[in-house]
Amino acid sequence: MLYLHGLGHFHPENVITNRFLSELDIGSSEEWIMERVGVRTRCTSLSLDYIKTTKNKDPRVASEASKYTNAQMGASAARMALKRAGLKPEDIGMVISGSSTPDHVTPAEAATVAAELGVDVLCFDLNSACSTFGMQLKFLSDMKPDALPNYVLVVNPESFTHSVDYSDRKVAPLFGDGSSAAVVSASVPSKMVFESFFCDSNPLSWDKVRIPHLKHFGQNGRAVQGFAIRKTTESLRKLQEIYPINSGRFKFIGHQANYGMLKTVCERCGLSEDDHWHNVVNYGNTGGSSAPCVLSQHWDRFRPENHIALVMVGSGLTWVRTMLKILE
Repeated sequence: MLYLHGLGHFHPENVITNRFLSELDIGSSEEWIMERVGVRTRCTSLSLDYIKTTKNKDPRVASEASKYTNAQMGASAARMALKRAGLKPEDIGMVISGSSTPDHVTPAEAATVAAELGVDVLCFDLNSACSTFGMQLKFLSDMKPDALPNYVLVVNPESFTHSVDYSDRKVAPLFGDGSSAAVVSASVPSKMVFESFFCDSNPLSWDKVRIPHLKHFGQNGRAVQGFAIRKTTESLRKLQEIYPINSGRFKFIGHQANYGMLKTVCERCGLSEDDHWHNVVNYGNTGGSSAPCVLSQHWDRFRPENHIALVMVGSGLTWVRTMLKILE
């Protein structure tokens, strides 16, 4: 069990539309993109001129062309989370970050986020690709409360557009940039509680989706989508066995890989669109920040006795499920 005190999110202001992608002349139309992945727009820290001119053929240049560092995006999301929690940066006793697209091989990105916030505390990274947020929470929930500070900041900055080859029509429509942040505690109670954690991995399939060092994103799309649908469906059904689903208070947030995948899961699990919270249509796949960003964007819709199921899948291959309960 882990108490939630605040959530935050950040997305860069530059927007990649389907029309922009179709004008790159890579064989994709606006209709083709919507039919294939169901993503209408996505945000990027890169300038559109940079993408149009270079198609990001050399991903090593992307960081230099970026308007924001991961630390800046993570800190922006963290400030929102702290404000919602009614806390200040100096109240945080530990920072844990995790990113599939870190700015540095070393140090831990948590250190750069903490420095951006001006806090001098224990920092380290915990990363499992797109399931990172769930893994971070599971790790903290398994620790003894007296082994942790009162408040821990968990951040997930992702700059996936830095690793996209914009001449590849299969990959170009998928990803966006952004960061999530959460303030959690194992000892200070709140009316929002994470519980029912489960995580697992299938490392023999590690090569199905990957970003080689300083190279472009690549995946076995068919295999990865099949895996995501199966594991998300199985995980959601497990949570449906534990928590009531007929009260209108059961909500589902999945990893925002693509809208078609999420729609299939909802159909198999009998969930209506009203009970499915998502942002993939407007933000694309933002990696480990995707599901927690959706959660943060629905902060004002939390209601007493809500059961918000989160299921995250990612490279590794890994999957995590947890339930956020909103108490009376």
